[in-house]
Amino acid sequence: MFRLFASSSKGALRTAAKNQQVRNLSIHEYMSANLLSEAGIKVPKGHVATTPEEAYQAAKDLGASDLVIKAQVLAGGRGKGHFDSGLKGGVKVIYSPEEARDLASKMINHRLFTKQTGVHGKECNKVFIVERKYVRREYYFAILMDRATRGPVLVASAQGGVDIETVAAEDPEAIIKLPVDINKGLSLESAQTLASQLGFVGNAREEAADTFLKLYKLFLAKDATQIEINPLVETSDHQVMCMDAKFGFDDNASFRQKDVFSLRDPTQEDPREVQAEKWDLNYIGLDGRIGCLVNGAGLAMSTMDIIKLHGGEPANFLDVGGSATAKQISEAFKIISSDSGVSAALVNIFGGIMRCDVVAQGIIDAVKELDLKIPLVVRLQGTNVDEGKKLINESGISIFPCDDLDKAAELVVKLSDITSLAQKVGVHAKLSLA
Repeated sequence: MFRLFASSSKGALRTAAKNQQVRNLSIHEYMSANLLSEAGIKVPKGHVATTPEEAYQAAKDLGASDLVIKAQVLAGGRGKGHFDSGLKGGVKVIYSPEEARDLASKMINHRLFTKQTGVHGKECNKVFIVERKYVRREYYFAILMDRATRGPVLVASAQGGVDIETVAAEDPEAIIKLPVDINKGLSLESAQTLASQLGFVGNAREEAADTFLKLYKLFLAKDATQIEINPLVETSDHQVMCMDAKFGFDDNASFRQKDVFSLRDPTQEDPREVQAEKWDLNYIGLDGRIGCLVNGAGLAMSTMDIIKLHGGEPANFLDVGGSATAKQISEAFKIISSDSGVSAALVNIFGGIMRCDVVAQGIIDAVKELDLKIPLVVRLQGTNVDEGKKLINESGISIFPCDDLDKAAELVVKLSDITSLAQKVGVHAKLSLA
């Protein structure tokens, strides 16, 4: 999608933002279509199916000879992706219920790989069968939260149905941006002007403006962070219709958007992030080999940066917060250790509200329960630090204590390198202090 959010100044967090999903709720296309329809916005008729037989019946019920079957996976580039079944493309034109059943059998319960899914792909559990519409023109339309203007911004282009970021890079003038004063809202006049700028004329211009107003109202009503319509089309009979939609919602609004958040599909999310949320931990998986457990987002980012400074790559962002229990610390270690790519871990705790003895007990419990094989460097400072160090020293577990963060980071990078080398040659290396 077209990104307007300001990027972090921290190198490690930029890496996280680039490679990981933004931590806002996303929902499947068929769910988005239902929300649009409920808001009075025109979308193609369609039915969702979870089995090939359901796909057959859905196509039959639609009663049209021209249909489209779409894999329901939370990732972009579905049309150009491929399945582990050998099927090329996650969006296909079909002409019969039998064809719907055949293609559904090659999509459902198979993994789809696109440029956004990563090397592991994503499981397709449903398909969306929709009527095929013949269009005169395709457009791009989105509503996003823009930090620069501190409010919503409408982003539109007459070049729809394609990768909008490519359009923005190759032809910036083709992108229209319209900031909206959230206190005043989107006016009919502004919506009509935007429709004209895009090239809508006559009744289609009025219908496009009405669609923009309804989308903006929906954006506010559902606490959305994004509504992206690509393509927005004018059909051959001059109807304005949303052919494909992506929604994102603010996680902080879950308490008042229970109907929206009930649509969440955890099978499409990183299971480590799902588990972290269960234990009220802030976790983002990365591509490195050094696990990090830190309290406080700022300290976590600094820890990742100093690891990178010493030539290492963090395997995660993990902030346990300021009041974690020993059980939460233990669960955090389970999440870190579930990543087979982790070859060493660094614990960096500055105890204020967080007590170092609680952290120490959580570390001890986790190491014993998991029989942790990777080297563990621990830096504890702050409240009850002496009690925490005493617990660790008396536990009998093998830990590399280090009071200096720079030295701790340097040490964990070296230990990671040693462990990684041993793993490559099939040797188990148990490291300890001399």
